[in-house]
Amino acid sequence: MTNSKNKTPVLSNPWYPVCCSYVIIFVNLSLRDIKTLVMGKLSVYNFTSVNGYFKGLNEDVSWAHRIASGEVSDFAAENAQSGAILLFGRKTYEMMASYWPTDAAKKNAPEVADGMNKAEKIVFSKTLKQVKWNNTRVIKSNIVEEVQKLKETSGKSITILGSGSIVNLLAEKGLIDEFMIMIHPVAIGNGTPFLKDISENIDLELTKTKPFKGGTVLLYYQPSRQKVSDPKQREKNMAHETH
Repeated sequence: MTNSKNKTPVLSNPWYPVCCSYVIIFVNLSLRDIKTLVMGKLSVYNFTSVNGYFKGLNEDVSWAHRIASGEVSDFAAENAQSGAILLFGRKTYEMMASYWPTDAAKKNAPEVADGMNKAEKIVFSKTLKQVKWNNTRVIKSNIVEEVQKLKETSGKSITILGSGSIVNLLAEKGLIDEFMIMIHPVAIGNGTPFLKDISENIDLELTKTKPFKGGTVLLYYQPSRQKVSDPKQREKNMAHETH
């Protein structure tokens, strides 16, 4: 598969499809929302299989990228703009940081790489001591309070990429304004379900859909009812993501 603009093979680096899939929502969101925000809008993006898993056994996500689409890559490139604040758990952050600052990323997807590298980035981790990716800072504790503060003071759209346990915590606290789920046309045998650790139902309303060639579909949901839960148990479960 090649990029339609520069004919460079976009799959020359194995991280490209994963990172490009995550960044689609961040770049598109900043265009849609940043001019109309009064309080920062918090969105979450993740991809899932048709049977609801966002990662397979041993953190495997290769299943999500076996059907690569130039249309998906072009969609990301056309919408790439800095402006949104990006939130990560440690694992997702390290995956992104290993690719987007590289020369390969800048060659394969220059517009997307530029947007990712310029964006303000926050990684939630109790053990990460330093970060090398520019415009990145680490928050080690009080995740709920810090995210609430961002929403109240940043005036920007805020997007969580991947980072399942952080999503679980913030969803139960009613802080997520939009869920964007990229469903891939594949069923996998086992893995980690999206939102697997929530303790209460979260009712969602479908607001938009965007199909891509190859059968991938992007679904936009907004919570129709959110309940506030005690986050203590969820914070204990976050160790796997943030350590």
